[in-house]
Amino acid sequence: MRPVDLIRKKRDGGEHSPGEISTLVDLFTRGDVPDYQMSAWMMAVLLRGMTDAETAALTEAMLKSGQVMDLSAVPGAKVDKHSTGGVGDKTSLILAPVVAAGGLSVPMISGRGLGHTGGTLDKLESIPGFNVNLSPAEFIKVLGACGCAMVGQTAEIVPADKRMYALRDVTGTVESPPLICASIMSKKLAEGIDALVLDVKTGSGAFMKRTEDAEHLAKMMVATGERMGKRMAALITDMNQPLGRAVGNSLEVRECLEILRGDCQPMSKDLLDLSLELAAWMFYLGGRVESVDAGRSLAEKMIANRSALQKFCQMCREQGAHASFKGKPEDLPAAKFTAEFNAPADGFIESIQCEQVGLASLVLGGGRNKQDDVIDLSVGFELFKKTGDAVKNGEPIARVHYNDGAKLGSALAILKEAYRIGPKPAEQNRPLIKKIIESRKKT
Repeated sequence: MRPVDLIRKKRDGGEHSPGEISTLVDLFTRGDVPDYQMSAWMMAVLLRGMTDAETAALTEAMLKSGQVMDLSAVPGAKVDKHSTGGVGDKTSLILAPVVAAGGLSVPMISGRGLGHTGGTLDKLESIPGFNVNLSPAEFIKVLGACGCAMVGQTAEIVPADKRMYALRDVTGTVESPPLICASIMSKKLAEGIDALVLDVKTGSGAFMKRTEDAEHLAKMMVATGERMGKRMAALITDMNQPLGRAVGNSLEVRECLEILRGDCQPMSKDLLDLSLELAAWMFYLGGRVESVDAGRSLAEKMIANRSALQKFCQMCREQGAHASFKGKPEDLPAAKFTAEFNAPADGFIESIQCEQVGLASLVLGGGRNKQDDVIDLSVGFELFKKTGDAVKNGEPIARVHYNDGAKLGSALAILKEAYRIGPKPAEQNRPLIKKIIESRKKT
């Protein structure tokens, strides 16, 4: 079929064969299908959707457009985690060393922050010398040395996704669940993993605001991974307030290091709880333990005996951090100034508009509007209060870390809009983990 025939077929609600999808992706990657035809096809997908079989075929075609990591030289099961992103979401920095310390390999290809959400690569780059731009050979070397490696996507990994996503961003097709699924899963499967745990966020600070939309995407990704022979699980998790107590790159690394040292502060408990649950599923799907409960116990042990902290520091040194790096606060950049954000009234915090908190950090310089923006790795917030907490007028509820005084006023104004304070406590029955979706493929 010609590309126009495939566009018409999807436009009219038809189902593509795997061969049709493979041919379209291959021709587009080689430059033989123009951008306008691929854009038209993706708009048809957005409007008409795809079956599970089509989504799996698209994922496989995108995966095969580039290099797939050969990790056969690395012993043991290879397991990763992917999050759809949110404010203060820094679980990868805890999970990778915890799971590696527990005996599995964690090859993690991560992304940068854009807009109100933070990126794992930016957090890692707040560690002086940390190099996220490793070649595939260097990546495998680090993985073999310490059991975990965290890098960015290279030009060899899923080139079809790079071209397709650039078009989706400017043609109004970003929100298509099958295209989201294929984009995420093709990159993760290119790592050469055996199993994958998904953290699909929902709420005011998430891409998927509605729980039912998050669940639909999660089921699609689990089904796609299962069709491609991978062990899968997805956790639908709440993102109606920042995760943990830190928002901002170096501040979030500090918080993770506290947890890895076994010094979890009360405001960081949700971060610890979610990290333990995700690690538990990674251990289970990787065949390291016979139950999720056993996985959780193993994760707790790796933190308690500081094995995970040692593993994190080893990974940092392997990827360019100074040989003396031991994960101490003074090893990380700090902002020049701080200011308190005070409660404007007595009452209780009814809600925190999570996206606004992320935008306030962006205003300080801690995020980017465009992928090539330079960010300030040291700025951000420490949260002293969360949803449901009582506050008094003038009481500090957050601390701002900043370098540019001209940006402080705007950030504080946005932060003020983010917090809703009322006379009654908010309902406390909102679970952090809303639902768990597991594939039928067992360990």
